[in-house]
Amino acid sequence: MPKIIGASLAEHRANVLTRLFEALSELMSESGFAAVSLADVAARAGVGRTSVYNYFSDKEALLLGFIEHETETFVHRLHAALEHVTDPQQQLRIYVREHVNLERSFHLPPGPDLRSVVSPETARRLRHHVVQVEDTLRRILSDAVGAGMLPAQDVESVVPLINACLMGPALSASGPGRDRAIAAAEAFIMRAVGVPEHVVTADEVALGA
Repeated sequence: MPKIIGASLAEHRANVLTRLFEALSELMSESGFAAVSLADVAARAGVGRTSVYNYFSDKEALLLGFIEHETETFVHRLHAALEHVTDPQQQLRIYVREHVNLERSFHLPPGPDLRSVVSPETARRLRHHVVQVEDTLRRILSDAVGAGMLPAQDVESVVPLINACLMGPALSASGPGRDRAIAAAEAFIMRAVGVPEHVVTADEVALGA
């Protein structure tokens, strides 16, 4: 009988899923998704290989479970950070910071885009999770344009451009250059969507602004 990891079956299931997701993330970052097998994941997670099939039918199902978990965690954290912020410009800054933190903790595999190495159905479902994240950014930009805080623009085209700016290696790496890269990315994005730059006046200088 398999060893129970936790005080209850529910806790056992949660613990096993956490181990499997962490193992998959590590292995994908090392060798890419195509090279990973369920046996590899089970071994890295310290879980019996046959036990994995109690949760996922194949490695694409495991990938979808992992992406869904990461997306739900990020969206929940993002909504919590935005909950009491009404200024769309500040909301955009928060989105940028949260997205950068996501990219640092969410290890995507090296090599080709995931959607090019999975089945068409899995690729479609992966896209669905991306849309969940994009929807928040789309709403922020649309609200800002509607309130006259940003110039009119093609929001549908701008959303993927912003997200592309937030996936560079300099933003996810550790080290002293990371904060500078984040600040540069944030400033670039704010300028790109038309946030007016704040000009320090002589009065503000006198007040120590």
